[in-house]
Amino acid sequence: MFTGIIQCEGEILASRQEGSERRFSIRPLVPFAEVTDGESIAVNGACLSVESHDRGMFTAYASGETVARTTLGALTAGARVNLERALALGDRLGGHLVSGHVDCVAEVRSIERRGQSLCCRLAFPAAFGREVVPKGSVALDGISLTVNACGEDFLEVNVIPDTRRRTTMRAWRPGSRVNMETDLVGKYVARLLGPWREAGGGAGKDDGGDASGRAGGLSLASLRRAGFL
Repeated sequence: MFTGIIQCEGEILASRQEGSERRFSIRPLVPFAEVTDGESIAVNGACLSVESHDRGMFTAYASGETVARTTLGALTAGARVNLERALALGDRLGGHLVSGHVDCVAEVRSIERRGQSLCCRLAFPAAFGREVVPKGSVALDGISLTVNACGEDFLEVNVIPDTRRRTTMRAWRPGSRVNMETDLVGKYVARLLGPWREAGGGAGKDDGGDASGRAGGLSLASLRRAGFL
């Protein structure tokens, strides 16, 4: 589990393709203390396990599934990445709950200056639109950000100067592709409500529906029938 608060950038020392998979050697630009083999580190928002480490660098493996769902396959030696070590129980949760399991790749469409901040609009597959809400949270390349505005297939975020300075966001341009993870809590809510939606809301006449039983909206009775209460 992560928070989306980037601890430092890292440099890709080597990216070795092995079929559809990748193995990376990464050097954190701010040395990590007491790295252990097997621990989880988010690399541009994708959770990878440390295979080995030595003298300020570590190696990590990305499976074919991870490469297919993220931008990691495009990383080459010299590239910069955002790094965050896994959250420890008792740590401050400065961002939001981030699993490190990337949902899709989003594309930067526009960047506009708003005072000292930048307003960035990104497009993403519409299938993930219901998991993105105004003033909710999203992780972009592992960075926890607040959604200012959104639609079925786009969102806008405000990027403050400190975030740009500390992360790879300063290199974003229209056309840049970034890893996107939607809000973890939102995904579970959407999953739980799935059967209720498929059943047409489950409302009857006493729930605001009509005599035929068509859904009239969310109510205590419909939630009780669906097993939420």
